Amino acid sequence: MATYRRAYIPGGSYFFTVVTYARQPRLADRLNIEALGRAVRFAVLKTSAPS
Repeated sequence: MATYRRAYIPGGSYFFTVVTYARQPRLADRLNIEALGRAVRFAVLKTSAPS
């Protein structure tokens, strides 16, 4: 596994590319794409809401 180095920046964003085992098209299905979209929207709402 690679060792990642990054500066800690409060509130910073990080992007990671993730692939499935042997690059199988497991997320190419419409239902999975919709579920991923819902999860991302939920995460955005959860992290941008005042605490």
